[in-house]
Amino acid sequence: MDDDDADYMQGSDDEDYGFDYSDGEDAEESGSADVENLYYKAKSKKEENPEGALKDFRVIVDQEKEKGDWQVANPDYSSDSSQRPNDALETYTQLLTYTKSAVTRNYSEKTINGILDYVGGGKGGPVEVDILEKFYQVTKDALEEAKNDRLSAKTNLKLAKLWLDRKEYSRLSKLIRDLHLATGPAGDGDDQSQRGTQLLEIYALEIQMYNETRNFKKLKEIYNATNNVRSAIPHPRIMGVIKECGGKMWMGERQWNKASEDFFESFRNYDEAGSPQRIQVLKYLVLANMLMGSEVNPFDSQETKPYKSDPEIKAMTDLVDAYQRREVHSAEKILRDNRSTIMDDSFIRSYIGELLRSLRTQYMIDLIKPYSRLELGFLAKQLNVEIQEVEDLLIGLILEGKVEGRIDQVGMRLELDRKQSLEKKRYATLQKWTENLEAVHGSVTGKAGSGGRAEPAMQIGDYPRDADRW
Repeated sequence: MDDDDADYMQGSDDEDYGFDYSDGEDAEESGSADVENLYYKAKSKKEENPEGALKDFRVIVDQEKEKGDWQVANPDYSSDSSQRPNDALETYTQLLTYTKSAVTRNYSEKTINGILDYVGGGKGGPVEVDILEKFYQVTKDALEEAKNDRLSAKTNLKLAKLWLDRKEYSRLSKLIRDLHLATGPAGDGDDQSQRGTQLLEIYALEIQMYNETRNFKKLKEIYNATNNVRSAIPHPRIMGVIKECGGKMWMGERQWNKASEDFFESFRNYDEAGSPQRIQVLKYLVLANMLMGSEVNPFDSQETKPYKSDPEIKAMTDLVDAYQRREVHSAEKILRDNRSTIMDDSFIRSYIGELLRSLRTQYMIDLIKPYSRLELGFLAKQLNVEIQEVEDLLIGLILEGKVEGRIDQVGMRLELDRKQSLEKKRYATLQKWTENLEAVHGSVTGKAGSGGRAEPAMQIGDYPRDADRW
């Protein structure tokens, strides 16, 4: 017995087997048995003979005078929707009339969701957009007539998610406006909680749309709005989506620390929801940690530790180890050997250049420490990059004050100014010595003026350790 049969058979356990049926009731029971037999006969034909199954299901509908569960017990009887969408729509419209009184709200919700998932492409070939809109429109009309506001809102959210997946952004924008209007002002108690929860679901769709269309101004506006929602009890998957998009937003602004915080929250929520997206977001978390130069291994936390040996994550753990050891060549090899798990993600790929630049910069600083002059060609060979990239890296380091020297573009050499560096150190030492003398003078003068006896903080003959260099 599959889910459809199990749902139908619910409620059959309360039969009184000691009851004596009359002839009329026997006939009614016999008729019900005939319908049941016909239902299972039609169901058995679905795979091999869908046309025959469809005819038998229609016989059930035509035979029963009163609307009952058998007529909606199997939503797949409209499974020809991708090939004969108009016929499927007509049958579905007829089925919706049964939701008013013939079946329970929970059962009608399951049936409607099953059919909408199918026509939207969830279980089979998707129908054309205009037919899909008609399916949802007749559904919304029927639910409004039945005053089923909860299912109506869920249906609109399902359609919005479908437009997002299909990248139908103009249709999605219009539907989001309608959803905001339908949500209405905040109420009290349960109404306020329900409104807040629904509002976060709308924001989750909206923030994904702006992320995909790269409208970062609107994305940040919606992200900030999500932080102002109160009294909501959202599904953890919804918060996973919001925090993931927030992390990507912060990455775009080069605020690695905030991105890391949001990616961790996203991972935690996806993990709680059992969503496979947690693995991808964990990769984003690792990337953000490396870009902010954190020495903390992201897999040391209790939440992430179980995924350290996951095949999809193993390459990222190796990359973290190479980054923390400043082994640029090992990191490059890891990226080459694990293209499918790292580089195939467009978001990660867009930041790999920056990650390698950071690694190469640190590697170069360590490399040039013992020298006063180096050929750019030598540095390029050591880093396995073009000379132009070496020059760009050095210019950045010189401008940031991390390297003291100049580039001889004629001789293609880096000239390190060791003398200037030493002079700066001597000046700093002299400055510190002068500050100490001024402090001693101030202390002596203060005590002499008050009639007290001053003990000098520095005795004659004391001098800084570096003074003998002078």
